Amino acid sequence: MQQGSRIKSFGWVVIFVAFFFLGFRADNITPKLQEKIDNAIQTTFEVEDFSLHLIEVTSDLDQQTPSALGGENLFKIESDGTFLGYVYVGNAPSLKKTFDYVVLLTPDLAVKKSKILIYREDHGRQVGSQRWLKQFIGRKSGEKLIYGEDIDGISGATVSAKSMTLAVSNVLESMKVLQDHNLL
Repeated sequence: MQQGSRIKSFGWVVIFVAFFFLGFRADNITPKLQEKIDNAIQTTFEVEDFSLHLIEVTSDLDQQTPSALGGENLFKIESDGTFLGYVYVGNAPSLKKTFDYVVLLTPDLAVKKSKILIYREDHGRQVGSQRWLKQFIGRKSGEKLIYGEDIDGISGATVSAKSMTLAVSNVLESMKVLQDHNLL
């Protein structure tokens, strides 16, 4: 009878842990990540004070976009009543883990800057170099980017570079969908 009780207890523990972890959305922005986002916005748009306004996307529209837009990841940036652009916060896979990134967009939805904020691997950090990331600057809403054609490869970070290229491409395609639905 004790073994049956152990199995039952173990089952409840598994269910509790699953609900605990699934109850917290992966797109919640941690204080460390928020600090890095703020810094990226301040240096890119050359402002000290700004405000972020969440752009809420319905689940139906979110399903039409290649990037996840249903959480805390797309914001309008304003400073002193002036509209500066948009920031998309995302998470993409690297070789064994994931990395957090931002894509900063101008008001006309062109990439102003992309940046890797938190990279969790020891190998492949070259993907975070601005020398490589500057290839995304000026890319516009609706553009589809292909690694190795539109975006040069990077030795030692192939998986992360392909992932970042796909991520930025998906953001640009998603912005076009939102633009077509008059959300931006």
